[in-house]
Formats: sequence, structure tokens, C-alpha cells
Amino acid sequence: MPDSLIDHEARYCAQNYAPLPVMLVRGADCYVWDRNGRRYLDMMSAYSAVSHGHCHPRLVKALTEQASQLAVVSRAFYSDKLGAFLERACALTRMDRALPMNSGAEAVETALKAARKWAYTVKGVAAGQAEIIACEGNFHGRTLGVLALSTEQQYREGFGPFMPGVKIVPHGDADALAQAITPNTAAFLVEPIQGEAGIRVPPTGYLRRCAELCRDHRVLLIADEIQAGLGRTGKMLACDHESVQPDCLVLGKSLGGGLLPVSLFLARHDVMNVFKPGDHGSTFGGNPLAAAVGLAALDTMIDERLIERSAESGAYLLSGLQRLASPLIRAIRGRGLWIGVEFDATRVAARRIAEQLLVRGILAKETHGTVLRFAPPLTISREQLDWALEQWQAVLREAEAA
Repeated sequence: MPDSLIDHEARYCAQNYAPLPVMLVRGADCYVWDRNGRRYLDMMSAYSAVSHGHCHPRLVKALTEQASQLAVVSRAFYSDKLGAFLERACALTRMDRALPMNSGAEAVETALKAARKWAYTVKGVAAGQAEIIACEGNFHGRTLGVLALSTEQQYREGFGPFMPGVKIVPHGDADALAQAITPNTAAFLVEPIQGEAGIRVPPTGYLRRCAELCRDHRVLLIADEIQAGLGRTGKMLACDHESVQPDCLVLGKSLGGGLLPVSLFLARHDVMNVFKPGDHGSTFGGNPLAAAVGLAALDTMIDERLIERSAESGAYLLSGLQRLASPLIRAIRGRGLWIGVEFDATRVAARRIAEQLLVRGILAKETHGTVLRFAPPLTISREQLDWALEQWQAVLREAEAA
């Protein structure tokens, strides 16, 4: 049946996404509703941005109270909210200082700029020779600078030439990193668990070995935890699974409480000190509204034990998915409430499974055509997971029969 609102959006919006055919109008905790009043269980959380659940009352209160008082003044002036937000973020992540931005991609670009300038002013790399190492299969955003690090052909097609000074190594292969490091290497940028690539978890000990290599060669270890951080994997940071403290950290997504874009680049003093007034900035980065919501999001995460709940619920969900074996499935992997189910592409498309789940009232999304991701709000209950697993089993059996 034609949908006039969907057609209206398609008429005026750039076609840079391929949404599932549902028009959402309301959300509360783990549920969203379409304009016909049908309820769906959100198993995607806007790529981890809605870890607290939709319209969390505490976060909405922080947003509305600050919005009615002072929202944006730019960093040309001080505000009374930013200091407390950054202090809390630094304390929770064991970092010295933070630079506020808006989107995750902006924060990654900030990290790249910091690494290059650190290489020249602190490490002593010759001007114009700094190198950044990234991983095959990475996803750090789609800005022009970040595209130089990407190995996804579609993301790069038609957008070159790209930023020089980049090396790519396989994710999960510390020996490849060791071979790629040179005296000109400024930083190694890595997702501790790759999200867009299909929730790819590296071998145990990989991140710890990478940290040792970076320390031995005076290379900055930059952890991109935009999706993986803040409880998504059952730890504060995915790096914590191997007790690794990165030199630099990128956060975003759930930092905005599912209400607005908030991101941070966090680092040691010697890295952050390379920035002088005028070197870098953002009109909206660190605005009072974002700072108030960001602080409330961090406090709520701790007060409501969302990290612990992610670990417990994630283990339960992973076990349930693994019990429901199917010849269509090649692998199931993940940590915490961040799980990827990889399908045999010769037998079924992950998009088709997502569409069948939608019919049964579950929102999920595929990546690269082969992997279906499950990343519900960290507030999800055992009863909701049981219902989701029932629908999952029914969809698998339907797909097998087809």
C-alpha cells in the first residue's frame, strides 16, 4: 500500500540511505510506534545512539530544562555546564582532557589532526611525513579525511583524491601492525570491535599486543569507541576487556542520550596540548545544551547500572541466538548487547531477514548484505529478549522453508 509520507520524504531527501519501509512517530524506552499505532521492539538503537532507551525521562528533563535556560553560545565564551561534563567523561575513561565536538566523524577528524600535530611537535617527525595506520574493514565515518582510511569501495567511489600518509593493516593481526610501523608513524586508529564491518571481535590478546607495540615505538593508540563505548559491550569501554588504556579515545553516539549529537575526543595532556586557540573548533561543539545532556547521559549510565545490564543481557541474548541453530547462519559473534549474525549470502540476504523481523514487530538492520546486527537499548528486559528470540526463531524457520 503506498505511503504518502514515505513518498514525500523520498521526493525531497537525498537518496543516501535505503530505510526499511516503516514510518516511526513515537518512542519510549525499548519501543517505537509507527503512525498507525503499531508498536515495534527496537533492536538497533540508532547504531547505539539510543543506549538509554527512547525519550528517557531523566535525559528529556535535562534537555528541556537547559533548552529553556541557555542552549548555544559557541566556545567564544565560557558556559557553566561544559566543565562538569568533561570532568565526568575524563574521570570515567581515565583520560586527562577532552575536546567536545558533535558527530562521531568530527571527533575522529579531530583525533587525526591531533595525532599529526603531536607527531611533528612532540615526537619529532619531519614536516609532512606523519603516517596514520588504520585497519581493513574499519568504519570511522564518511568525511573526506576519514575516507582515506576506509577499505569499503562504495564509500570511496567518486570522492578521490584522498589524504596521503595512510597505511591499512588487517584487523586482528598484531604482527601486521608491527611490520607497518615506521619512525614516521604518528598513530594507530582502531575499533576494538568493528561495528559496521559486522561486529567483528578480534582474537584475545590482540588489543593488548597492539598497545605494547604502540608504546614501544612511541605511537599513539587511538581507540574509536563511538559505537562500542559507554557500556555497549558490557564494559565502560571495549578496551577494558583487555585492560588496555588507549592514549586517545573517541566517543559519540549514546553520549547524546539519543536526543542530540554529542561527541568527544579525549587524550593525554601531551597530546591535547598541541591544540592552541584557533587550531581547531566547532560552533556547536560543547554547547551548554549538549553538555547538560551529555553529563546526564553519563550519570544515568552509572546510576542505572546500564553497563552491568548490558553484560548480563548480552550474554543471555547471545546464548539464545546460538541455541537457535540454522543452516542459513554462518556465524554469531559479539560482546554485551552488540551482536552480529552472519548469514550465508548464497542462501538468504540479511536485508530479507530484517524485513521479515519488521513484519513481526522487531527493528533490526543489516550491514554489507550478510550480517544482521542486534544492538537494543541497554535497558531491555529479559521478557523483551525472550519475545524477540521467539520472533527470531519464527523468522528463521520461515526463511528456511522459503
